[in-house]
Amino acid sequence: MKKANETLQLCKTAKETARKLVGITDEKINLGLQYMADALIEASEKILNANRKDIECVEEMPAVMIDRLRLTEERIVGMANGIREIAALPSPLGRMLDCVHRPNGLIIEKISVPMGVIAIIYESRPNVTSDAAALAIKSGNACILKSGKEAYCSARAIVDALKLGLDRAGLPSDAISLVDDVTREGANTLMRASGYVDLLIPRGGAGLIRSCVENATVPCLETGTGICHIYVDRDANLDMALDILENAKTSRPSVCNAAEVCIVHRDVAQQFLPMVQSRLCNTRALNGLVPVELRLDSTALSIINGTPASDEDFDTEFLDYKLAIRVVDSVEDAVEHISVHSTHHSEAIISNSEEACRYFIESVDSAAVYVNASTRFTDGGEFGFGCEMGISTQKMHARGPLGIRELTTYKYIVKGSGQIR
Repeated sequence: MKKANETLQLCKTAKETARKLVGITDEKINLGLQYMADALIEASEKILNANRKDIECVEEMPAVMIDRLRLTEERIVGMANGIREIAALPSPLGRMLDCVHRPNGLIIEKISVPMGVIAIIYESRPNVTSDAAALAIKSGNACILKSGKEAYCSARAIVDALKLGLDRAGLPSDAISLVDDVTREGANTLMRASGYVDLLIPRGGAGLIRSCVENATVPCLETGTGICHIYVDRDANLDMALDILENAKTSRPSVCNAAEVCIVHRDVAQQFLPMVQSRLCNTRALNGLVPVELRLDSTALSIINGTPASDEDFDTEFLDYKLAIRVVDSVEDAVEHISVHSTHHSEAIISNSEEACRYFIESVDSAAVYVNASTRFTDGGEFGFGCEMGISTQKMHARGPLGIRELTTYKYIVKGSGQIR
């Protein structure tokens, strides 16, 4: 009960702080962000020590998940650079979204404004701490961060540095706060902080997202798991397709924009699947890298060796060196498979056929649809947003990478000259 009260008090303080942020100039906000980035670099040793403590406490976590949790000096520099990139972006606030002149003389303006208090619940990626805080500050919001217990020490060290940066800039340091209660109840308190939290964003696995969507009494913006597909069409450049698939699967398999399923047109399966097995399995093993485990449907299994795919394999976000493969007869069949199994995150077609690409683009209902490029680009930084709060797979308010514009709402300013109704 005591911890719940402490978390609720954080929410109350954040609400009060959000009001203090109103009217602060973008120049001062940017100064605060620059100081936050500087403070992060200055605290590198303390952050790395905290991160080592987190890693030492982890038991039986797969290597790819340890990679999500691990920080290095290079990654901390990347976090700081991400903050500076956000500072360089135009302010999302005060934008004139629409203006209507009514026959009675009223002028109705639609203006972008901050959400207020944004809470984000996330799991084992400490870099989310600085990304989320910077995006919230740039968009005029206070933020409440709730990390997973496995990343708490890292998150606490990062938040302490960011708060110091805000303080140096003369901005209220309570605009960033971290929930100390790492239990499920800490998350539940945020989910139910009605009147204090204006927007809740869960960022993590399917269980976390489902829990927030089903249990939150505050507005919840659903981010999605990433069962991302690469479709290799009959008219694909197979060398390019192999490069894209390798990148989408192996460059960082533990992230939500990594490919989990490869769909191959039957006309090129005999040629392409042995290429996949050679590059993703045999060559990686020879080079001392983790080979990809291929989960194959019956047709693919008749061409190359691998593990027979179960029905569940095409509905699983592996977040590991595993790839489900299905062979289809047409682009229409590929789209049909995606429509049934996709989480509506990111899908790609590899093809030189304009007709096939057009059909894929029009028919696939996902937040990001790629033509001849890797799904790994679904990322706030790659989209020019600096970084992102997460990837929204829903359709209301925001979709795809959540940048600073997606963390604003709007209000109507109605200007008159004495009109009455």
